[in-house]
Amino acid sequence: QVQLVESGGGLVQAGGSLRLSCAASGVVININTMGWYRQAPGKQRELVATITSGGSTNYADSVKGRFTISRDNAKNTVYLQMNSLKPEDTAVYYCNAEIYTLGRRAFVDYWGQGTQVTASS
Repeated sequence: QVQLVESGGGLVQAGGSLRLSCAASGVVININTMGWYRQAPGKQRELVATITSGGSTNYADSVKGRFTISRDNAKNTVYLQMNSLKPEDTAVYYCNAEIYTLGRRAFVDYWGQGTQVTASS
């Protein structure tokens, strides 16, 4: 069974940095787009950044210039480097990936369990 396992969240002061990681485990045949989303209390989940298998990236305007998404295809892992964190970045961050598995014989959306990021003022 395929799973996305996240790590790297935590509590930092505003202006600090954190690096999130998300690794796909199980029998993974191929991974298309990978990305990070976040959900703050009382708000809808929103896109933070995505990266295609070829390395093309897309960012929310609110994080451009501060966050960097990258991936290691050999490790089936996506990263999110977050610099200059602001209190408004506080949220649960979720990893997402479009994964092709033998069982489903199709690309299916998978989600991680979420990791808390808190930037204190």
